[in-house]
Amino acid sequence: MDLKEYVTIVEDYPKEGIRFKDITTIMDKGEVYKYATDEIVKYAKEVGAEIIVGPEARGFIIGCPVAYALEVGFAPVRKPGKLPRETIAVEYDLEYGKDTLTIHKDAIKPGQRVLIVDDLLATGGTVEATVKLVEQLGGVVAGCAFLIELSYLNGRDRLKGYDVTALVQY
Repeated sequence: MDLKEYVTIVEDYPKEGIRFKDITTIMDKGEVYKYATDEIVKYAKEVGAEIIVGPEARGFIIGCPVAYALEVGFAPVRKPGKLPRETIAVEYDLEYGKDTLTIHKDAIKPGQRVLIVDDLLATGGTVEATVKLVEQLGGVVAGCAFLIELSYLNGRDRLKGYDVTALVQY
């Protein structure tokens, strides 16, 4: 199945000149969403994932069904103040400024093989910060999986040394 056929391009969103890649047109077709999930599940098995980690919010949409299919846990990565127990945090650079991501301090066991899952790999800042969180907890990043990669933004450059897969590339 060619998932690119199911990605809707929205011109000039969220601002002029941006060609937004809308994954909701993958998710609203059950058989297509299942196919995409199954492809990431296959990859997760190949890399020996023991837990799935996903940054909010679309990482939840992609990662939770993968965790469910594998019968493994899912650990959310969120903005500060959104997780109820003790967390660790990583600050990272945005195009214009900084942001912070957090994870529960007990979300990952030392040595646990982690698959990071998100909808999109663009510049790589969010996933790089997620990698740092996982590694601070002693987890081993087994791989990073995305529905879409915007290869022209060179996000893989920030993930050198990590196994990365994307189902669709632009």
